[in-house]
Amino acid sequence: MSIQELIEDFSFLDDWEDRYRYVIELGKKLTPLSDDERNDETKVLGCTSQVWLVTAVENSGNETSLSFRGDSDAHIVRGLIAILLVLYSGKSISEILAIEPREVFAQLGLNEHLSPQRSNGLFSMVGRIRADAAAAAAQA
Repeated sequence: MSIQELIEDFSFLDDWEDRYRYVIELGKKLTPLSDDERNDETKVLGCTSQVWLVTAVENSGNETSLSFRGDSDAHIVRGLIAILLVLYSGKSISEILAIEPREVFAQLGLNEHLSPQRSNGLFSMVGRIRADAAAAAAQA
């Protein structure tokens, strides 16, 4: 699924409850992380819920891309992770650093419906993704 397809899917949903259910459905499609992958190294700090993010760096030719997998103990947060994976996973470092997630979440109609705690957690996840991209760039 692409960012544009995700935005189109959300555009067909009329109210917040439908969008909320769709976010939860997206989260249900995530492959859960193994117990070994749920550790202090992969845990995202700054989230009220338990959130883990696994990053894989892929070098192909002269471009480095990152893929991500994530999990949470909260259904809605799993859905937010799924959205972030659509935005960021499989992208090059420069693409990752150029994405403005607030704009995308505004297009999805989610900004005004996320609690301050969820928004903080969401941007803690984005911060982790960007930090991992910056670390990969430094090693490239």
